[in-house]
Amino acid sequence: MYSILQEKIAKLFPGYFSMVMATGALSIAMYLLGIPILPRLLLYFNVMVYVMLWILNLIRILKYGPRVKSDLTSHSMGPGFFTCVAGTCVLGSQFIVVAHSYAVPAVLWILGIVLWLIVMYTFFTAVTVREKKPDLGEGINGAWLIAAVGTQSVSVLGTLLSPQIGSGREMVLFFTLCMFLLGCMLYLSIITLIFYRFTFIELKYAALTPPYWINMGAVAIATLAGSTLILHVRNMPLLVEITPFLKGFTIFFWITGTWWIPLLFILMIWRHVVHRYPLTYDPQFWGMAFPLAMYTTSTYQLSQALKLPFLVAIPRVMVVIAFVAWIAVLGGFIHHQIISFGKAHLKVKGN
Repeated sequence: MYSILQEKIAKLFPGYFSMVMATGALSIAMYLLGIPILPRLLLYFNVMVYVMLWILNLIRILKYGPRVKSDLTSHSMGPGFFTCVAGTCVLGSQFIVVAHSYAVPAVLWILGIVLWLIVMYTFFTAVTVREKKPDLGEGINGAWLIAAVGTQSVSVLGTLLSPQIGSGREMVLFFTLCMFLLGCMLYLSIITLIFYRFTFIELKYAALTPPYWINMGAVAIATLAGSTLILHVRNMPLLVEITPFLKGFTIFFWITGTWWIPLLFILMIWRHVVHRYPLTYDPQFWGMAFPLAMYTTSTYQLSQALKLPFLVAIPRVMVVIAFVAWIAVLGGFIHHQIISFGKAHLKVKGN
């Protein structure tokens, strides 16, 4: 059994913190919509998952350092490390919204910023200076947009923490505003390449992996970051002055995310129904559960920020879809772990 666990740790998917992202976003959405009990249960579950993932990743770093380095500097695997940034900050936001706690989120925010600096500059430096690079069709996918998601998650958590900060409040809000705009820049830069990949380079159905849902999830969290800043404009004169810009830019990202949803569902049907691609568990499916939950949360907060109560009808429907998706992926995760451990155990026993 020990050897089985070692093998799993060695091959641990770098993007598994998307499980924390999906759970946190869903918990916050449910809380905002007034759903009882479940938001707090999801918080407890998320803390357990977050701690467990860090234990496994620290073991992997200490025992399989070269493998981690190879993944972090890879065009295909590297973007997954941004989930540790986003997962850390989403969990912090979950603590504030659901548990009204600020001490733990403050620590998580500092950790998130440190992780953001490490992953951001290590990954982008590595893929820039590498001599042999994959072509656009092989080298980029929706997972690259997690760089924008991680950046926006730092903005959201910092803005939520700002009311608890005294004299440094304006400095924190200026920083979170800058992170919001930087996240927007990263999204616009990367999505241009992805959209070109979609429309002008052959896209085989097998290559249409779940991380492409981040096409929508990245603008959903940008909407949340913008909405959160709008809800805190009274705490900083600069935000008051640029409120019209913030509102326009936030609506722009929300409608972009809304546009993506039908197209992504159609492409899923094309992949799994038309071409009958097997719908089996893949840790990347958490990259689909997160955007659905984040879109729900961001749409609700947008309705509050812009005082448009009719928009609340959308998250009331989307929260059901997001919850079903989360349950389905969690069920696949549990089933996969049972089956894989069972097969590995039989293999060891047979030898």
